[in-house]
Formats: sequence, structure tokens, C-alpha cells
Amino acid sequence: MMPLFAPARMFGSVRSGMGGAEPLRSEAEAEVAVPRSVPVRVAYELQQAGHRYLDVRTEGEFAGGHPAEAVNVPYMYKTGSGLTKNMHFLDKVSAVFGKEDEIIVGCQSGRRSLMAASELCSAGFTAVTDIAGGFSAWMENELPVNH
Repeated sequence: MMPLFAPARMFGSVRSGMGGAEPLRSEAEAEVAVPRSVPVRVAYELQQAGHRYLDVRTEGEFAGGHPAEAVNVPYMYKTGSGLTKNMHFLDKVSAVFGKEDEIIVGCQSGRRSLMAASELCSAGFTAVTDIAGGFSAWMENELPVNH
């Protein structure tokens, strides 16, 4: 008689070969490092525990308010037609942070910080955490802000 359910270890994407099974990964997954992403309250707790806050918003956004002790290195700059990537982003971050530093990365809504955090992970930074929801969520949760 066949069981009505399969044990959990039988689920998942694997490919079998002569040498056993290995997880399937797309080429994009293999080349792009994906940082951990946490809710804003968890990010605040991490900051209180000693993680350093990297704010990747523009200088103007940062000047309008930011978490205490945040370091501003814009991931993008405003241009006449929108936003342009900061080609010196990794160099500037590397001048302020070490590869093993515990860094939480935030932007305004969470999109730029995820891109920036992924780039940092790909560059060898080992303890990078993205803030889901960004500074907007920080404000909505009434967390401390410096102006």
C-alpha cells in the first residue's frame, strides 16, 4: 500500500546522477549573492546589539532624517532623468566598513538596499543584512530618528 504523504525529505528540487543528488540552482542564483532580509524592528534590535547601519539613500534623503549613527554612502545619485548608480559605491563602503563588519543596509523603501546588500555580499562582505521596507518602515514603526 502506498502512503498518502511523503516524508518532507523527499520534497525539493534535486537532480540525480551517478554521484548522488545535488540542489538545482539557476545560473543567476549561483552568481548573485542574496543577503538576509529582516523586518525593520529586527534591524533596530540588531543596531542596538552593535550592527552598523549603512544608509544607501541619496544625500538629500539622508539629510531629511536617518537612524542614529547611520553612515550614508549613496547607492545611487539623483540625475536629471532619475537615478544613476554610484560607480564608487564599493570603494566608499570599503573605506568605512571591513569585510567582516556586521552591517544592516537600508534605503527609503527597500529596493536600493537589497541591490546594495547583494552587491556587498558578492564583493565578499560576510555579515550583510538588508532592511525590508527601508526608512519608510522605520518611520512607520516610530523608531528613533536624527535630523
